[in-house]
Amino acid sequence: MNPLAIVGRVVLGFLNTAGKLSIFTGQAVSSCFAPPVYLRLIGRQLLAIGYYSLPVVGLTAIFTGAVLALQIYIGSSRFNAESTVAFIVVIAITRELGPVLAGLMVGGRVGAAMAAELGTMRVTEQIDALVTLQTNPMKYLVAPRLIAATIAMPLLVAIADIIGVMGGYLVSVNKLDFNAATYLKNTFDVLEADDVVSGLIKAAVFGFIIALMGCYHGFNSSGGAQGVGRATTNAVVSGLILILVANYIMTDLFFA
Repeated sequence: MNPLAIVGRVVLGFLNTAGKLSIFTGQAVSSCFAPPVYLRLIGRQLLAIGYYSLPVVGLTAIFTGAVLALQIYIGSSRFNAESTVAFIVVIAITRELGPVLAGLMVGGRVGAAMAAELGTMRVTEQIDALVTLQTNPMKYLVAPRLIAATIAMPLLVAIADIIGVMGGYLVSVNKLDFNAATYLKNTFDVLEADDVVSGLIKAAVFGFIIALMGCYHGFNSSGGAQGVGRATTNAVVSGLILILVANYIMTDLFFA
């Protein structure tokens, strides 16, 4: 019950986890650049991460853009600044909401799937069987997921940006009585390449974080079915928290 002992255990536990994660990250990144390259596995993961995540990302983006346009219109109408709707929607979607919301949705879907799959392989000793067969599990299981997630997330976010801006356009034109040509002109006038590129860079980092957390927790799970469930929960929670932290750091670097 000593308070100092409790604090010490927490600090030592945190440092132990941070050290294990750092070593795992170094091994995972190095395995991405070392031969052989399993192109078939990378393609399969691209399909699972990118293509199958399109519906949830698209629905999230279109309704986010629509709600954003409504809320901005309601707020700006108090100051007779309704013309700023197009400006704020496109900047908010491309810089922040597109990458972050896509990362959160994909993190919940893909991170849990990766942790559950690798965790099941760990507790059923399939990963140990790969080592016995002289197959590097980091190279065979982790590297394809990291590469595929880092590639797929920017593609998903680019599509989410288009759909999100289109959602704001549809609400503004059909519900708020904006002129369609004027709205599109304002959108393209304010949009800059840096806005889109910064969002795509964020998306690549988010994809790496999602795959890293899913693989780390699944790879190190233990304790049967309960351990797999715990690893899945930890993968999702840690991945989403790191996405929000990384988003703040990158926003400060890009736009401060």
